[in-house]
Amino acid sequence: MDTIDRLCAFNRGYTARMGLLSRDYLGSGLNLTEMRVLYELAHRDTATARVLATDLDMDEGYLSRVLARFGRKGWVVREVAAHDARQRVLRLTDAGRAALVPLEQKSRADMAARLSDLPAGALDRAVSALEQAADALRGDAPAVVLRQLAIGDAGWLIQQHAEIYAGEEGFDASFEPLVADILSDHMRNRDPACERAWIAARGPERLGSIFCVREDATTAKLRLFLLVPDARGLGLGKRLIRTCIAYARDKGYARMRLWTHASHRAACALYAAHGFDLTDSRPVRSFGADLVQQTWELRL
Repeated sequence: MDTIDRLCAFNRGYTARMGLLSRDYLGSGLNLTEMRVLYELAHRDTATARVLATDLDMDEGYLSRVLARFGRKGWVVREVAAHDARQRVLRLTDAGRAALVPLEQKSRADMAARLSDLPAGALDRAVSALEQAADALRGDAPAVVLRQLAIGDAGWLIQQHAEIYAGEEGFDASFEPLVADILSDHMRNRDPACERAWIAARGPERLGSIFCVREDATTAKLRLFLLVPDARGLGLGKRLIRTCIAYARDKGYARMRLWTHASHRAACALYAAHGFDLTDSRPVRSFGADLVQQTWELRL
């Protein structure tokens, strides 16, 4: 089976599993294409029919019929464009927005129900794989991949931790050997059956890291979670954390624990969003700075 055959096989399986071929999607009286048009109208400031047809790769005649149907329902109106009186832009009415809200909620609930038979780890892996596929199919940059620790990564991680934490947190030189010791211990003593490291990379460029290590028979520890500044805000932190959690679940750990500082607000917000609970918080003097040390824990 060649690459195109594999993609076609995925499309057939995915569309069937997610119920995307139904003429009455989610009992809404709309098909999936009509739902997508309604969604686009709700999430764009303005759009002409031609632009919408181009962006969605739709036949303009078919789109015109969909818009006419929405018009009869009172969901959409055409208005004179503010920048060009010759153009008519589409606007979703309050009635159209009111119709979309329960449909979006039902779509999320339907997807959750269809995937509820998957183990949490399998679902997280599927989402990560789809995110990688989306990166690759955009074609404007190499896909971001999460790969195993390779030659040169340890040195890069030590340098990045030392420089980023010195610049952003005021840590002194004592932090660098701590990171070096953690990496040295992992590389010398890692149990490949239950411990793993990931490096986020885009082509040759390293963007971040996360490690899952064994604390004891039932507890995994999340360590060395790092994103370089240019990689923040792209959703990569969520992807790294989900991947690490999925791995820990697959390996049978009952809980995951991590140690951080309250000043790492963005990271702490990600931990909370993924179900971690703050179990301990105390002021400390570490690495030449006054910090609030925190422990977070997640039941797996």
